[in-house]
Amino acid sequence: MILQDLLSSTKVTSMSGALDIGSTLDIKNLCFDSRKVLQGSLFFALPGTQKKGSSFIQEAIERGAIAVVSEEETFKKDSGIKVPLIHVPHARRAMADIASAFYHFPSQTLSLCGVTGTNGKTTSSFLVRHICETNGRACGLLGTIEYVLPGRVEEASHTTPESIEIQAMLEEMRSGGFKGVAMEVSSHALSQERVRGVEFDVAIFTNLTQDHLDYHGSMEAYFNAKAALFESLPYQKTKRGRAVINGDDRYGRLLLERLEKLPIKVPTITYGQSSGVDFRATNIEYSPSGTVFCLEARKRSYLVRSPLIGIFNVYNVLGALASASSMGLELRRAIKALETAPQIPGRLQRVEGKKNFQVFVDYAHTPDALENVLRSLRHLRPGRLVVVFGCGGDRDRGKRPLMAAAAERYADHIIITTDNPRGEDPDSIIKQVVQGFREQKHCCISDRREAISRAIDQALPYDIIVIAGKGHENYQEVDGVRSPFDDAKVAQRAMFLTPKMGLKEWR
Repeated sequence: MILQDLLSSTKVTSMSGALDIGSTLDIKNLCFDSRKVLQGSLFFALPGTQKKGSSFIQEAIERGAIAVVSEEETFKKDSGIKVPLIHVPHARRAMADIASAFYHFPSQTLSLCGVTGTNGKTTSSFLVRHICETNGRACGLLGTIEYVLPGRVEEASHTTPESIEIQAMLEEMRSGGFKGVAMEVSSHALSQERVRGVEFDVAIFTNLTQDHLDYHGSMEAYFNAKAALFESLPYQKTKRGRAVINGDDRYGRLLLERLEKLPIKVPTITYGQSSGVDFRATNIEYSPSGTVFCLEARKRSYLVRSPLIGIFNVYNVLGALASASSMGLELRRAIKALETAPQIPGRLQRVEGKKNFQVFVDYAHTPDALENVLRSLRHLRPGRLVVVFGCGGDRDRGKRPLMAAAAERYADHIIITTDNPRGEDPDSIIKQVVQGFREQKHCCISDRREAISRAIDQALPYDIIVIAGKGHENYQEVDGVRSPFDDAKVAQRAMFLTPKMGLKEWR
């Protein structure tokens, strides 16, 4: 596209550099990483946490960038660069606007469901996609685990990619014949305006509990970031998006109050177990093979069967059903599709093994998520409930003792180990976790592989073991170095090697 046409989609403060060629430049691609610039790129010099984006401009030009966008004040004074320099008030906002225009606004012609919240985003988006696919509507996926595109699946680099990547993948989905997209929307992405210009048919709010305070600073700021997705729904150019909100969650109710105050009303659908919600679950029954409950919606009752375990998955199912219905799918057919819902990697994922105890791997890495998983497994009446978990380094430290307290409420025995220490001392992280215990039913084993093996080696018949925190991740990051590590594979190997049933008492 011609540079001048792209710039008309966003606010430009001023231009300098080679202005005489700016109006005729044909932009071949967009890029924010100077190492990936190709000939004919428009380069976005984004503000960084360690280095200014402007420090990479020269490298980008040498690699083929033919124009540059930046918000830095010093950038305007640099007249020695022989390409057009576009100064904007907000570089990420400009990048999102221009990316949407460059890829011809793909979200406007796709049926798009965005999912945000602390817990449940991945499962909810997988369920929405499964319902769509089962009902003959080809559907893409953008989320924490993977990106599902026409004819291929990519391992995800971020829960929600940068705006250029989002728009490029949405266009690929549209061109490839997809009709819908299920997309996780993280609070980081909302704060950084990565989904600006993406038009949603429906947005799901799952819940909000303490997480990411290392980035947001407070629960209020964290909530404000999430709320931005829903507050933008009435101001989309071509769609009137609907909000699907967990009415049992405290922040869900606060969100409903905020939306009521908007000058343009947002159509809302609530879900939960409380009386008065639009999609209500009653008479819930749990078993090792799944969950059955009665759904009361639209003045009718439906029997819902799901292979997913736990009360938190009842909420994920409710949100997915309400969203699929809002996207035009017939509710009975959506419910039928859930009977064959897939096992989501790392989300209460059962580890197969010829033992008379059960092992699950789960991504739970917040106090609320860990408590929900353990409470749900208590419904299965295990002989003993054992949990192995740690806390990530260089992340919210305030939740570490809260994780211990959550585990202590429901587990019979707890093994504290490493998660992804990253740049922190693993033993220091473990000490901070241990501060949350009040009883003596835990032990500390820093080596995660050894911790998993110890739990499995000492398992008795009918025990349930939960390995929490890393879920689908296939690596462990220690001292800044990533090494292969897959909880499910490590657990399966330990089950295979276990020579006998475990001891009655924990060593």
